[in-house]
Formats: sequence, structure tokens, C-alpha cells
Amino acid sequence: MLLLVRHGQTAENVQGVFLGHADPPLTDAGREQARRLAAELPRPTLVVSSPLQRARVTAEAFGEPVRIDERWIELDYGDLDGRSPSAVSEDMWTRWRADASHAPPGGESLQHLGNRVRAACADISEAAASGTVVVVTHVSPIKAAVAWALEVPDDVAWRMYVEDASVTRIDIEPRGPVVRWFNRGFLRDD
Repeated sequence: MLLLVRHGQTAENVQGVFLGHADPPLTDAGREQARRLAAELPRPTLVVSSPLQRARVTAEAFGEPVRIDERWIELDYGDLDGRSPSAVSEDMWTRWRADASHAPPGGESLQHLGNRVRAACADISEAAASGTVVVVTHVSPIKAAVAWALEVPDDVAWRMYVEDASVTRIDIEPRGPVVRWFNRGFLRDD
């Protein structure tokens, strides 16, 4: 099984700003989320992480060696990194949402992200078919992995929301990947 884990909380996540390749630390709550996720999820046979510290620290909580894979890094928001979504013009939103090949200034397109994540998914599929692979990553790569599993276009990302410290499960079956859970929160108290 492939368990896609969104990293624990950062201060920037709480603020609701674009957080691409910037590399802030987890908050105390984020470190606790990582600890609790590692305790709740099945013991992994392989742990893979984005190179960004918010993902690496979450991955390290599983107590297993962590393989860093650059393909699981968050979407590069370019000039928008650290800015509020309200700072994006309506024209920019329209172009961005209508064309998966469109990238924000200085950033990366959903299509480029989708290509790298599909390649990463293909590379770990065999390990996920026979064991439990935990990939600690970010919002956009999780959405791209779901698009890969469902064989749908990259722009489906605009129709999904991924919580901090949530888990998405994709089983690798003989006839192909099957999404079993999406955005499952193990840590909510409600």
C-alpha cells in the first residue's frame, strides 16, 4: 500500500499562504502530529520524503531510514511563495485554473509537477504492491498522485483539499492503483 502523508503543521500553513519551496520548520503542534501519525499508521517497509525539512522531520518520526526523493517536493510557486492567495489577480487565477501548463511567474506548472509525481509513483509501485510505503510530502504532490491513480488530468488538483497531517491511501492492485482513502485525518479530536 502507498500511504501519502502530508507533513505536519507549519506557521505558514496556519497563515494560509502559498508555501512551495520555502523551508520553514514544523510548529510544536506539527511535531506532535508527526509523532502521532507514526504511532497510528502501519509500520512502513519504506519511507520516502520530500527534501524540505517540514516533510523530512515528519518522515523521521516513523523511526525508519528515510529516502529523499526530489520529485515529491511541493509545487514551486515562484514569486507567489509566502504570499496570500488573495494577492493573486483574478486574471491570473483564471489562466492558472484553465491551463495545467500555465505556471505562476518564476514557478512551476501543475503539468510539470504531475509528470514528476507520476514518475515517482511508477518507481515505487512495486514496493507499494508488496509492502507499506509511506511518502511524506505536500499538498500538490498528493493531489498529483491521486490524479495518477485515477488516470485523470492534472487540473483535478483544483477540486481537492488536503489537510495538514492527513493520509491518502492508494493500493497497488494487479489491475492498477485504487484510491482507498483521501485526506483522512487520524488526529482530529472532533
